[in-house]
Amino acid sequence: MNAEDIVSTKEKLRIVQELVPGKQITLAHVIANPDPIMYRKLGLNPSVDYSKNAIGIVCMTPAESAIVMADIAIKASGTEIGFVDRFSGTLILLGTVSEVSESITAVLDYSKKTLKFTTCELTKT
Repeated sequence: MNAEDIVSTKEKLRIVQELVPGKQITLAHVIANPDPIMYRKLGLNPSVDYSKNAIGIVCMTPAESAIVMADIAIKASGTEIGFVDRFSGTLILLGTVSEVSESITAVLDYSKKTLKFTTCELTKT
């Protein structure tokens, strides 16, 4: 490494984030029986949250639609909201595998049929 390389690595890094307008759900996934470390890494309370045994993740644009989808999800089954972010379009649901699956299916159906979103398939691990 020469002196020029050292100077260039000390420059400020500029990151440009671009959001493409659209109406879509790009990820709809259920994690069945996650390890308790997953709850801690997601910032959830493991002593309370992992007793239900499933985590659901939904990512969407526009990001503000996460608010509407969270409402649909909790009304569809006994699912609880672990996290909702209107700035990134991320929704994390907690519940049993069947509750989380039912809620995400309701979100996908509503967004596709009513809001005319492009949606992905529900996946599970």
